[in-house]
Amino acid sequence: MSKLLLADETYEIRGAIYEVYREMGCRFLEAVYQECLEKEFAHREIPFESQPELKLQYKGQALNARYRPDFVCYDSIVVELKALRETGKEHEAQVHNYLRATGLRVRLLVSFGHHPKATVDRIVV
Repeated sequence: MSKLLLADETYEIRGAIYEVYREMGCRFLEAVYQECLEKEFAHREIPFESQPELKLQYKGQALNARYRPDFVCYDSIVVELKALRETGKEHEAQVHNYLRATGLRVRLLVSFGHHPKATVDRIVV
């Protein structure tokens, strides 16, 4: 049986996400969850960058346009936050574009707006 790509790291990130949800619930704006996760990641010593600027290229040429995912953790995992009851294809496409822009393969799409718990969608490309 093969091991999931970055399984231990995504497990640690999920733990932080669920802790924030246990503490805050589902009624806040995305910016609140962003700040809470920054604190929780730091507390758990999960390496992260908050809203890093990702440079894009077209046929090897740099573009002026930039992407800013909510987090990149362990220099390997894109974490995108939403405060919605459910996420849709447009949110998945957004995060997929972050992966294409960075060459990273794992992303977590998190929704804090769902009750009774946060949802975490893990995709590997």
